[in-house]
Amino acid sequence: MRILAVTNLWPAPGSFRGVFVADQVAGLRRLGHEVDVEVVAQERGRLDYLLAAGRVRRRGSYDLVHVHYGLTALASRLVVGVPRILSLYGSDVNTPWQWRLTRLFDGNPAARVYPSRRLALAAGDPDGAIVPPGVDFGLFAPFDPAARAAARAGFGFGPDETVVLFGAAPDNPVKGYDVFRAVVDRLGARTLLLPAPGQSRAGVVPKFAAADLLLVTSRQGTESGPLVVKEAAAMGLPVVSVDVGDAAEVLDGVTPSAVVPFSGTLVADLAAACAAVLADGRRADGRERIARYDQEQAVRALEAVYTRVLAGRAVPSRRGR
Repeated sequence: MRILAVTNLWPAPGSFRGVFVADQVAGLRRLGHEVDVEVVAQERGRLDYLLAAGRVRRRGSYDLVHVHYGLTALASRLVVGVPRILSLYGSDVNTPWQWRLTRLFDGNPAARVYPSRRLALAAGDPDGAIVPPGVDFGLFAPFDPAARAAARAGFGFGPDETVVLFGAAPDNPVKGYDVFRAVVDRLGARTLLLPAPGQSRAGVVPKFAAADLLLVTSRQGTESGPLVVKEAAAMGLPVVSVDVGDAAEVLDGVTPSAVVPFSGTLVADLAAACAAVLADGRRADGRERIARYDQEQAVRALEAVYTRVLAGRAVPSRRGR
């Protein structure tokens, strides 16, 4: 297939914003598909959602166009005669003004794709296609104790220090770094940040190994994943997460780990959950339990959606929200 991906989610050097889209594109290319990428907005600003429509129209001939994120549908509004697939990711559904624009400009795509059943239901689309972002199990693999100790030493952590990993840039408002800091301060732990300027994707792996715990504090209704939970589970890193996106589904049965519901005592509840997980002292058994999130399986599932659309069988959708 010849595919055009139109996305406002694409990783810049040292950033992981949209890395799951880049993973999808790479996986499709490995399967032999020709995939071009048109990046919208980002450094060009929000006006580019409108201005990019001309660029997208001039890109040439494709078998289908895959639009990533609801607002990006604006940039594909001039595409005609080619099936369009729209992937929705979280804020584009759960933020009211974004959802209104998404519904206004999505152009009735041949298929809507969601990373979790929870988000599809939030969009009022129980029949939407579900394709969770996958994990590269070859890259995200557990370290043995000696390699973990070396990773910790490499980041300046002693063997008896407690290290809590934050899986996003602190200045990203939806990730809740203020809550993270409040919890870590209660624990008396040290912080390790997953992103770093110019850091390669492989460069994050030792950070999962060096940490004792991943703490996810994203704002309510802002996430569809997050992918970092799956990556941590694949590496055996215990996770404590707010009940956001598909975290509860991913961590179901994973020990030690915990999912904490949103409440007026969130910081205290997270701190208590973190303390309990840390007291357990073991690495988590998540790798065996999340095998269904293998990256290659995810790409094959997306390919199946494409094949169905090109065969003239639009993926059912009962969007009612």
